[in-house]
Amino acid sequence: WVPKAYENEPIYVFETGGSTGLPKNRINIRDFHTDYELFSDSLSDEGFPRGGDWLMLGPTGPRRLRLAVEHLAQVRGGICFFVDMDPRWVNQLIRDGKMTELDAYKEHVTAQALKILRAHENVQCVFTTPKLLEALCEKVSLQKLGIRGIFCGGTEMDAQFNRFAREELIPGIEFVPTYGNTLMGLAHSRPYRPGDPYDIVYYPPLPRAVIDLVNPDNPSEAVGYGETGRVMLTTLTKEFFMPRFLERDEAERAAPIEEYPWDGVENLRLLTQL
Repeated sequence: WVPKAYENEPIYVFETGGSTGLPKNRINIRDFHTDYELFSDSLSDEGFPRGGDWLMLGPTGPRRLRLAVEHLAQVRGGICFFVDMDPRWVNQLIRDGKMTELDAYKEHVTAQALKILRAHENVQCVFTTPKLLEALCEKVSLQKLGIRGIFCGGTEMDAQFNRFAREELIPGIEFVPTYGNTLMGLAHSRPYRPGDPYDIVYYPPLPRAVIDLVNPDNPSEAVGYGETGRVMLTTLTKEFFMPRFLERDEAERAAPIEEYPWDGVENLRLLTQL
């Protein structure tokens, strides 16, 4: 699975989340660097200042996210601090109904994050998940701690949370929703401007990845704009080719915009048929 051109390069093995089945492995060499360098170009220097340090609060584990966010921080001239959260353990606690243990684990994770934020004054940027962001904001004002930009990922991200974050959790802090995975890379969200609707639209990183929305019962049939379909992913880079892979997600097909003149996906969520 390693292309001959890269056979003497350091090789990474990254896993998908495994939320709905056996995790899938992907060989990776440099793609995660490229993906996050391109993503860095979309971030503003006001919200994500050059030279600012980062806190990565979320799932690191066997995925590329930990290394990728660290590379993003380095590209922008900072260093990255980590607090790991194991999503497989969280899912197991939920399945077992162990809500007391789940709350204790969340408290532990957020407490570690607060120690870093209070000890390192140059941390100005954060990556986290919606639930951990909410838990953190219950304890502290991130704006008072000097946070200027947050990018936040996960299929839990929806229009309601987008509004909640911007208006109540972190007003005055730049908020960038994102969607990515081990197979695709990192999608960009439609830029938000005051007065815009809070629906989140993601655009894949063409030409490296293309998303089609298809009929779940007939993947050869594309759905129309505004219609719901299953996400079908094709990825092609110098080191990886994955054609027409049916993801575990569904969304509505979104029209191109000026910044991203190709199809996007709106209201991304887990596939209801799972």
